[in-house]
Amino acid sequence: MRNAIFTVIFICLVGAGFYMGLSSVASMPDVHISHSTGECVKVINYDERFDYTCESLPEKYNHIWVK
Repeated sequence: MRNAIFTVIFICLVGAGFYMGLSSVASMPDVHISHSTGECVKVINYDERFDYTCESLPEKYNHIWVK
């Protein structure tokens, strides 16, 4: 019985960690960077709480090369 409780708690903790990680990655903005100039072209925000622009980039973002 005791092992079953520990197993359920462990599975719940792993599931919660996986959900938090996936949620964090899914809400990161996409930053389009020009391949030729290396400058920011456009920022696509997926979380309404934030309004990132090329002038104010977040610490973490999905880097996408564009022409």
